[in-house]
Amino acid sequence: MIPATVTRKDFLSVLDFDATDLERCLRLAAQVKADRTLGRLAPTAETLSGRHVAMLFDKPSLRTRTTFEIAIRELGGHLVALQPDVALGRREPVADVARNLERWVDAVIIRTFSQDVLQEFAAAAPRLHVVNALTDQEHPCQALADVLTLQEHFGLLRGRTIAYVGDGNNVATSLTHAAAMLGVHVHVASPEPYQLPHAVVQQATSVARHGARLRLFSDAADAVAGADAVYTDTWTSMGQETEADIRRRVLAPYQVNDELMALARPGALFMHCLPAHRGDEVTADVFESDVSVVFDQAENRLHGQKALLLMLLAGRGADFGLRMAVD
Repeated sequence: MIPATVTRKDFLSVLDFDATDLERCLRLAAQVKADRTLGRLAPTAETLSGRHVAMLFDKPSLRTRTTFEIAIRELGGHLVALQPDVALGRREPVADVARNLERWVDAVIIRTFSQDVLQEFAAAAPRLHVVNALTDQEHPCQALADVLTLQEHFGLLRGRTIAYVGDGNNVATSLTHAAAMLGVHVHVASPEPYQLPHAVVQQATSVARHGARLRLFSDAADAVAGADAVYTDTWTSMGQETEADIRRRVLAPYQVNDELMALARPGALFMHCLPAHRGDEVTADVFESDVSVVFDQAENRLHGQKALLLMLLAGRGADFGLRMAVD
């Protein structure tokens, strides 16, 4: 048995993990998923007993909120659901909110707009674990579920290719980070105004392993050709509603449809972080097809986040009673 804890205080970005941490998190996620049928007899059922985890959400949520609430309870922790009016930086300074919560709880899961606000919060509370449940810039918990889903379907991920088509947003950023660490080639196709930020390209290049390459395309067909999986996301994220008409027009050539999927490898997976808008970024036929794994991804939010909480919050050297392969 080996410990599955990390020395990192926070998970604000996939880049807060190194490749060893990420691979270990995936193995732990697979194990807690298999053990879920054991209920209260699962080896991790009381691991967070006596621990308090708060949730502070500036943005609406279905999957993230629900799966974190279940994860905390199934690990034996106590959930503190903070009210929406405890908004970051509105009622009182961000640092003051963090310094208060640090005195009461062990971790805070935050969904907000700015990555800078999240970083300010984490820096103000050196004893408090902070988890990014989505910002406008990154969505690292989604990336954990994404690569766990790919691993379930493909086994060894090294050398595989995933094509991301559409807005080079927070989901694309975190997916690119995680895939590069695992040796997965990433093709990102976006129109010029919505391309993956240059800083993200540099970050992914710096953490890439096993020859993984990141390539940017302006044409969706070129990006998808020969890919093992095709990923897209909504064209208009929360806070961008005033841009919806423009985005729909500019991104229309990047719709994932049967014709585009036919360019990928036979049996290539279709992925989406949800919520999806059928008829915009993806057709209903592709979304409901046999190769769609969107609800596998949604389910795996729970297991990836359970593994993350265990790695951040369980005592140093804890093995959770799990047998995990040594690197």
